[in-house]
Amino acid sequence: MELFLGSLIAAIIGALVGAGLIGWIMRTRTTHRPTVQAPGRNTELAARALETLQSAFAVLDASDRVVLANGAARVMGVVKARQVVPGPLTALARQARQTGESSTADLELARGEFEPLAVRAWATPLGADGDIALHVSDISEAHRIDAVRRDFVANVSHELKTPVGALSLLAEAIGEASDDPETVKRFAGRIQYESERLSRLVVELIELSRLQGADPLPEPQIVPVDRVLAEVLDRTSTKAEARHITISSGGESGLAVAGSEQQLVSAVLNLVENAITYSPPHSEITIATRSNQGKVEMAITDHGIGIGERDIGRIFERFYRADQARSRATGGTGLGLSIVKHIATNHGGTIDVWSVLGSGSVFTLRLPAVAPPSTSWDVMKSRTKEAGA
Repeated sequence: MELFLGSLIAAIIGALVGAGLIGWIMRTRTTHRPTVQAPGRNTELAARALETLQSAFAVLDASDRVVLANGAARVMGVVKARQVVPGPLTALARQARQTGESSTADLELARGEFEPLAVRAWATPLGADGDIALHVSDISEAHRIDAVRRDFVANVSHELKTPVGALSLLAEAIGEASDDPETVKRFAGRIQYESERLSRLVVELIELSRLQGADPLPEPQIVPVDRVLAEVLDRTSTKAEARHITISSGGESGLAVAGSEQQLVSAVLNLVENAITYSPPHSEITIATRSNQGKVEMAITDHGIGIGERDIGRIFERFYRADQARSRATGGTGLGLSIVKHIATNHGGTIDVWSVLGSGSVFTLRLPAVAPPSTSWDVMKSRTKEAGA
């Protein structure tokens, strides 16, 4: 992209110089944004092309006065009142003027009360008269992505270090307790637990990476919501029974959404498994579905420990855990809700939460509704039973 922009800027500068426009500007110097008065069609096209650039472009004379600037230069605050904003950009232009060669630098431009703007700037001499072409591109989003990537790598390293370190210590302990069968058995159980936790973390990292990739959603298919819920209930029944928790579903049937059935099952499964993990024994979890203003809503309600007000805005962040001790005890990775959010976003939907500490939570997944397939899930089930009979 940077190579493409550099080539485009070079082509535009060449067209402006070749058409005589920059020389004409230097001679007249009467307006901040000169009217293109026709040394030719190429000049007009070059000037229009400058205005289409999202990056800032300006031409400075030997006194650092702006004689040509596009709209982006003013919007980004690079140019004000026929002057380049004093500071690093001016220094870069003077360096290029002194050396006679192009200069490039990554800079931060002050913006008053706002955070500084991260930019990449190029200063290119236009001749022996000291005129400089200045090109400034906003790279703040790239900086933000790099910061997120660094944070993600640091978090992954920390999360992997815990089970890997535990496995190493447990293996060493087993070696030292080889003559104590009970101790060996206990440590072997912990090794199995940490291995499962490590495996779960790796699987969820792979899933999250795929959801954030270039092609996060396969070719959308019409997915019956009843079928998604049936799969989730089947896969969570054993875990719920072990904790004497009842899961019930109700609401409208026959609803459908478009997308990946595997991803949608994963999203709802994460929500229901979280509800089981953080609910007390002998409690109830409900899954309610309805159609509302063109959306299919799936609300998962539990009567568990709830989420505090200071945590509720961060629970969809990767690796964030409202209750660190509880998460370690349950083997949670801190990635489940982040996966749910990415799946919802990839399907054009949202995930919301209502919760009160000590009173339970309601997670509501909203997805765009589509017309259900001609053969409903209920009809398919009855036909399957008949065929089996």
